[in-house]
Amino acid sequence: MHLRINGRIWLETTAADTTQRFMGIGRLELLDHIQRTGSINQAAKAMKMSYKRAWELVRSMNTQAGTPLVTTQTGGEKGGGAIVTETGETYLTYYRALHERFQQFLADELANLPH
Repeated sequence: MHLRINGRIWLETTAADTTQRFMGIGRLELLDHIQRTGSINQAAKAMKMSYKRAWELVRSMNTQAGTPLVTTQTGGEKGGGAIVTETGETYLTYYRALHERFQQFLADELANLPH
């Protein structure tokens, strides 16, 4: 028998007895793609998700954070775009490190599992 330990970790917000997911691996990936492409639409395509869903996730994160993680601009000569704000980059950095620590925790626990 080959055992492994698996799990996921995410950040949640709570307000008025309501808990909502704020940041997890999928939202991290979405922010990474937005940062790389400068576009919510291109980020959505890269993740094979609808633009509507990507925009809903961005809106959710922006609302929960209180300070936007992503800002957008419309139209113009070169078209619109999106950027991950300094606050967004702070959350990206924190969540990446949290995820790495969590993966290390899982590896350590697996090493301690009785054989």
